[in-house]
Amino acid sequence: MAQAKHGDMVKVHYTGKLVDGTVFDASTEDEPLEFTIGDAEVIKGLEDAVIGMNAGESKVAEIPAENAFGVYKKEMVVVVDRSQFPADLNAEAGQHLEIPQEGGKGVVVMIAEVTDSTVTLDVNHPLAGKDLTLEIKLLEIA
Repeated sequence: MAQAKHGDMVKVHYTGKLVDGTVFDASTEDEPLEFTIGDAEVIKGLEDAVIGMNAGESKVAEIPAENAFGVYKKEMVVVVDRSQFPADLNAEAGQHLEIPQEGGKGVVVMIAEVTDSTVTLDVNHPLAGKDLTLEIKLLEIA
């Protein structure tokens, strides 16, 4: 039986958990996740975990933050003058905003703090700095 390798298109079901067991994402209720190993369509830790698996095989992989959504970077937290936002925006800590970028693609940021004069934005991925556990079932190798 062929094992998954770099360049293969694979379909997997997965459940992603934080270290405390909290599920942050799962494909088991939806369509399987489909990606090509090596094309950086998913986190590196998932690609690495699938390499060498056979169709039908399941495994649990521990993914360190640097192979998941990266380490948390303090320099990606910025304080912006409140006047840079629309007056009717009811900004609240924990809220997510999409900030338009050149080329049309936006960046999702989280509002970390709001004062009368400033808004603190966190551009880190919400799972940055977190080690993950992935329960993976390789369904198909193409």
